[in-house]
Amino acid sequence: MNPVSKRAAALAPSETLKITALAKDLQRAGRSVISLSAGEPDFKTPGHICEAAIRAIRDGHHGYTVNAGTMELRQAICAKLKRDNGLTYTPDEIIVSNGAKQSVGFAILATVDPGDEVIIPAPYWVSYPEMVRLAEGVPVPVRTPVSRGYKLTPEQLEAAITPRTRMLILCSPSNPTGACYTEAELKALAAVLLRHPDILVLSDEIYEYIVFEGAHVGIAQAEPRLKDRVLLVNGFSKGFAMTGWRLGYLAAAKPIVDAVGKLQSQETSAPSTISQKAGEAALGGPMDAVLAMREAFRERRDFLVAALNAVPGVTCPTPGGAFYVFPDISAHLGKRTPAGQVLETSTDLVFHLIEAAGIAAVPGDAFGEPTGIRFSYAMGLDDLKEAARRFAEGMAALR
Repeated sequence: MNPVSKRAAALAPSETLKITALAKDLQRAGRSVISLSAGEPDFKTPGHICEAAIRAIRDGHHGYTVNAGTMELRQAICAKLKRDNGLTYTPDEIIVSNGAKQSVGFAILATVDPGDEVIIPAPYWVSYPEMVRLAEGVPVPVRTPVSRGYKLTPEQLEAAITPRTRMLILCSPSNPTGACYTEAELKALAAVLLRHPDILVLSDEIYEYIVFEGAHVGIAQAEPRLKDRVLLVNGFSKGFAMTGWRLGYLAAAKPIVDAVGKLQSQETSAPSTISQKAGEAALGGPMDAVLAMREAFRERRDFLVAALNAVPGVTCPTPGGAFYVFPDISAHLGKRTPAGQVLETSTDLVFHLIEAAGIAAVPGDAFGEPTGIRFSYAMGLDDLKEAARRFAEGMAALR
């Protein structure tokens, strides 16, 4: 008897977590490995947010909250969306979750039926296709090449739409490339979507506060006529360095939020009461620490992009946000390692870099783009400099 369901067996494990775990195993074994694989800020959560959580514990906020999240936090989210994004929502159009990842997963489960197609620009976050498959939908990857900054064009979107298309997933700033869509680019995509009124848009905006040029723009801002079809996902993990607090949210039309609420009520219920109090403080407090983190990320980005582009055969576009770079390494596929192995895939290259150079990245294969690899620069500049040196050394060893 097979003890595992077909649903579970069909899912692929997260390649990001797999590489991160391998790097940690090698470090425990005494190897020097610099891991640029994890998508986690290396900063501490700002002090006023931590103090709010401590105060909540001392004040006895120890019980469950309502399934959708506290009214206070949902009101704070509505105020934030109005202040930062120019979008008007009411608390019954907000549901708070155990991380933005849960918001994405439940939003897909609540809106995608078996056989529905979901367009996913590639490179994509590793979990999107698997979440669609879990909902018995059909992921439709659309490759966006490095020459266009890894962004979906209106022509590509139109060509991918079929009578079965249910949803487009957009992530801007992007994981894994850091690409940011401009308002004009979003308007052009929106023009296509307006011709197809049954298509929803899941807009993953978790990296909103890490934008280096200009202000963040989401598709509902760019085209207000799409707002009722947009499932806006955001959270606290990246911009506020609150990864372990597990707090995210979905803003959407009430019928969608109600459907997500039914799923959440049966699967997890509301997130931690203490985390929700911390979230209130994050949204209503000073942004100095967030801005300081962004400037540190900018400095690291500028260094790493220049260092990668200095390696022969590597092309690395300058990302507009998040804390990732996604260099194109296609010129090195087909080469041999010093041990004689032919590098047929980006995964082969990543394992060569771990073994030969002591540097961990995530292969582009995991993100639907086999000619790239992802580096996270969520670490100190000294470590980044050493990682860049090791990368250049590891690539120079190829023949």
